[in-house]
Amino acid sequence: MARDDAHVYEPASGHGLAHDPFNAIVGPRPIGWISTVNLRGQRNLAPYSFFNAFNFPPIIGFASIGRKDTLANIEETGEFAWNLVTDPLAEAMNMTSAPLTRGLDEFEIAGLTPAPSRRIKPPRVLESPVNFECRVTQIVQLTTLAGATTQTWLVLGEVVAVHVDRAFLVEGVYQAAAAQPVLRWGGFGDYARIAPEHIFELIRPTRQA
Repeated sequence: MARDDAHVYEPASGHGLAHDPFNAIVGPRPIGWISTVNLRGQRNLAPYSFFNAFNFPPIIGFASIGRKDTLANIEETGEFAWNLVTDPLAEAMNMTSAPLTRGLDEFEIAGLTPAPSRRIKPPRVLESPVNFECRVTQIVQLTTLAGATTQTWLVLGEVVAVHVDRAFLVEGVYQAAAAQPVLRWGGFGDYARIAPEHIFELIRPTRQA
């Protein structure tokens, strides 16, 4: 309930709190753990907290705040892979968020195995139970309400191949909670886990005559 005494602020004027609540409010969010290669075949792997699915047939997207290696590689090749972050992979994912010199291999630094993809050149994370192979459909530099360009680029890609560990398929249904996905929350380093006991079902209402 939005009470009369709610804390109200306009982002352009500041939030007036110890920490901006925006990321915590819009969360938890899936993590865009994105693997790419450049034209020289050098690998890159990095997590992005602004990530989600936007369409079916499947289109996913993530936002790069600043011109990072991931964005540069995608602009060169038009391809990327998304890898599901799970509880056993949380520490490795965090290691790949370190700001490294361009050309260093996050797969090697985090002790992860690059696996060949089926339709694209960037490798998948073998240890991840779900991978999406993607080809870029749009790269959009975001603008403000006033029309000013920001230093953030939205990358959208169509999923052209999906890899799912059969251990998480039961009678043809993907068991999302069983894969132990990790999601990004707010704060300086807050994450969330999904557990089977927290899953519930709501059936959509049918159209009324």
